[in-house]
Amino acid sequence: TIAAGLLHDVVDDTEITSKEIKKNFGKDIAFLVEGVSKLGKIKYRGKERYIENLRKVFLAMARDLRVILIKLCDRLHNLETIKYLSREKAKRIAIETLEIYAPISFRLGMRELTGRLEDAAFLFAYPYEYQQLTKQVKDKYEQRRKYSDKIKPIILKNLRKEGVQSIEIYCRSKRY
Repeated sequence: TIAAGLLHDVVDDTEITSKEIKKNFGKDIAFLVEGVSKLGKIKYRGKERYIENLRKVFLAMARDLRVILIKLCDRLHNLETIKYLSREKAKRIAIETLEIYAPISFRLGMRELTGRLEDAAFLFAYPYEYQQLTKQVKDKYEQRRKYSDKIKPIILKNLRKEGVQSIEIYCRSKRY
């Protein structure tokens, strides 16, 4: 999975072929690279194509979930450099992330990844709304985080006192 994650763009961005990937890295890695490459060809074209795109993604998932995991991580990585794209392309990628990739991540139970995808895309999909929201809640966000850190040991203490064994408590402030 890691090898395929590192190689996932090679076939699309270089002269290297799938056949060469298979020869040098094996059929499993070639399969994953090809699957990610096929998913990369899905482009957001509005709500009417949304269902069709989701079907393609879920078909790929049915064959091997690792393809989706690599694609989701690739999308997050791409969002880290989205500011260097044209405004129109960045907006298209951001909306595609919010309407296709983040919901898939959420449905797979990857809440942290979902939040990171949404946060990274929000600014470029809805810049005005992002600016308004961050102005309104920036200070409150930090207060809530500190409160969560403060209350966590109190909750753990009370759970133990009542005989409830807890390994870990995870708390977070709501994301933008």
